[in-house]
Amino acid sequence: MSEQLVQSEDLHHPANLICELCRNFYNNGWVTGTGGGISVSNGTHIYLAPSGVQKERMQPEDMFVMDRATKEYLRRPTQYKPSACTPLFLAAYDKRNAGACIHTHSQNAVLATLLYGKEFQIRNMEMIKAFPRITESGYYGFFDTLTIPIIENTAQEEDLLDSLAKAIEDYPNATAVLVRRHGIYVWGETVWKAKVYNEAIDYLLEVAVKMKSIGLDPMSDI
Repeated sequence: MSEQLVQSEDLHHPANLICELCRNFYNNGWVTGTGGGISVSNGTHIYLAPSGVQKERMQPEDMFVMDRATKEYLRRPTQYKPSACTPLFLAAYDKRNAGACIHTHSQNAVLATLLYGKEFQIRNMEMIKAFPRITESGYYGFFDTLTIPIIENTAQEEDLLDSLAKAIEDYPNATAVLVRRHGIYVWGETVWKAKVYNEAIDYLLEVAVKMKSIGLDPMSDI
């Protein structure tokens, strides 16, 4: 039964998708070494990439599988440890009913947290249109301001849980939380939405960092 949870020829099966996306993140420079992670919800199950595995070499049989309701592991590979990101992923599932949650160590995310205080904000950018308003219908427009909360890092990943959960509650329109000098957590209604949000946010973070480096304000109308 345990192996049936991860062995599938369906390329859209969560275990296969996680491997594909981890390679994508690695090639984009968002995860290096064994850092970062991703989890995908599939009905009553949550699939989680393990700790300590190089993302570009990950295989479906490396996945942990959790019961979404009870939070008990249905599959737990003995050679690996569960990701330290797991409690943070679960916060996105429980508080936002997310379909997937991504954690990267993107340099754009890290640099942006060094240039901003409690929030990252940007406006007048086409890629802002990628984001839903969440608390109301429709998507953001070109002239709208995208706001992403920034929380302080901790020595241990799981110790970020309280501040991340509070940021999710305090920013109901956000699809991500930045962690200073660390990276970013991004979630979405589906795995594909989470991928789109992650890509769009990283683009905007990179633009903002470059704008500030040449003396331009990402919030200006110029």
